[in-house]
Amino acid sequence: MSAPERIPPRSGVTPAELLAKGELTVRGRIRDASNAALFCTVSHDGQEATCIYKPVAGERPLWDFPEGTLAAREVAAYEVSEATGWGLVPPTVLRDGPYGEGMCQLWIEASVEDGAQLLALVEGDEPEDGWKAIGFAEVGGGRTALLVHADDERLRRLAVLDAVINNADRKGSHLLPTAEGRLYGIDHGVTFHAEDKLRTLLWGWAGEALTAEALAVLGSLRDALVDGGGLAVRLRELITSDEVEALRARVEALLTSGRHPEPSGEWPAIPWPPV
Repeated sequence: MSAPERIPPRSGVTPAELLAKGELTVRGRIRDASNAALFCTVSHDGQEATCIYKPVAGERPLWDFPEGTLAAREVAAYEVSEATGWGLVPPTVLRDGPYGEGMCQLWIEASVEDGAQLLALVEGDEPEDGWKAIGFAEVGGGRTALLVHADDERLRRLAVLDAVINNADRKGSHLLPTAEGRLYGIDHGVTFHAEDKLRTLLWGWAGEALTAEALAVLGSLRDALVDGGGLAVRLRELITSDEVEALRARVEALLTSGRHPEPSGEWPAIPWPPV
């Protein structure tokens, strides 16, 4: 599968610029979010889009992420995604809003039909062709079923990105496939920790060789993270110096091993709830 097309700018204004410069109007609240998440419209220079605004003031403190903010980590994840060229994270900026500084991210309309093709519960001990096993899940009545994800290049790219940014919470609900064939990952507030905290549903390629495309992307990312480089400078404004160094180390480790990471066995490898 070729790399996904990027969201094109309209009238010379990119989605990121629209998010950063536009006027934010709160339309509602996402009720099931663990932190304050506001559904908004943003308008600028005759353009309007829907977006999610997560103010820092609405974040709940996390004992294992005591430094920085969830909002800044979400923006850092977008910056790294953009550096890969895969465009897996919706345009995301850090800006002031009605409730203070926060993360503002373009709203993605997910396709329910396409989402059903990414994750499934199946009978038996082995996945069918075109699927990768995650693990067994209780389905009630003392029964278990095999949880699987699609053997999909878009998911595989996202698995690589998650390993790079050390995503501690890749749930099924964070996968947004679109009717146009794009796939986005969202909710990257618990990422970039200096210690290994990878928790994800995308373990299907664990231990397998990275694709040639992934190795090329990781090599470019290593170059982009050199001191003084644009990406490194932007990240140091969003996450700590230790976290930037750990990010570099993870990229280097992936290039050295040439393989997808495997669960460490030191903590639960799959987030709860998984979806």
